[in-house]
Amino acid sequence: MKAIQYTEFGGPDVLKMVEVDAPHAGPGEVRIAVRAAGINPADWKRFTGLFRDFMKIELPAGVGFEAAGIVDELGEGITGIALGDAVFGLAADAMAEYAVLSSWAAKPDDMPFEVAGGLAVVAETGTRAIDQVGVEAGQTLLVNGAAGGVGSAVIQLARARGITVIGTASEAKHDYLRGLGAIPTTYGPGLADRVKRLAPDGVDAALDLAGSGIIPELIDIVGEPSRVLSIVDFSAPEHGAQFSTRPQDRPERALAEAAQLYSEGAFRLHLAKVFPFAQVGDAYALSEEGHVTGKLVVSLA
Repeated sequence: MKAIQYTEFGGPDVLKMVEVDAPHAGPGEVRIAVRAAGINPADWKRFTGLFRDFMKIELPAGVGFEAAGIVDELGEGITGIALGDAVFGLAADAMAEYAVLSSWAAKPDDMPFEVAGGLAVVAETGTRAIDQVGVEAGQTLLVNGAAGGVGSAVIQLARARGITVIGTASEAKHDYLRGLGAIPTTYGPGLADRVKRLAPDGVDAALDLAGSGIIPELIDIVGEPSRVLSIVDFSAPEHGAQFSTRPQDRPERALAEAAQLYSEGAFRLHLAKVFPFAQVGDAYALSEEGHVTGKLVVSLA
């Protein structure tokens, strides 16, 4: 099969399309013929070498954490799913013609494969962040970096639970945030004062999705370090805040919830751009710029 790999660390130009043996589904896994796969910052942080100090990466290495496609192989012990079913889920080395999913959910009939291909990571990460920070219905959540893929998911998942969301983004993206159900504000100096005007009764929890060194300020706004969580700032625990990167025990539940909300019209995934398979490097280059609204996806259809 064709797959995207890198044999050295560097920019997107180190990514090459190569011919490799197709993987096979192990116990508790399914293999799919990939129709679409999502672009995530964690990938380029790996292939550029940013993670080398604390993560062993054996070369050659593949890229991609999520995909959607058609089931074409079932691992031992799999029930409730059949060959030919359309699914989306989490995978290693998903940017390839075939990928093995470790967790998955059925793709709704009305969901395009391109949307499904970029849904798993933001759905799982958003659900995990909301759960771990402990925010509940009737409370207010502050989201730093709310216009990206994870931020967009967090807003909608939180609103579905009855949580008020204040999200930071550049002013040009405020209408986008309002459309998702968030109260927008700008980032930068004076954030605490702006948030106080928007939430006079205070903020119950905060998420940092941008990694802009804002953890101490978020703690001051919330008033309790344990109610602040980052998915990108490794220094968060030094301030008493939470840091989270590993998927929850049963990520398929988060995927199924997002799929259900999508079918009910309560969740949407804005695709900033869909790239063809041959332009994966261009997709990651755009992701590295850090200004994407919504999600980038690669189509293998």
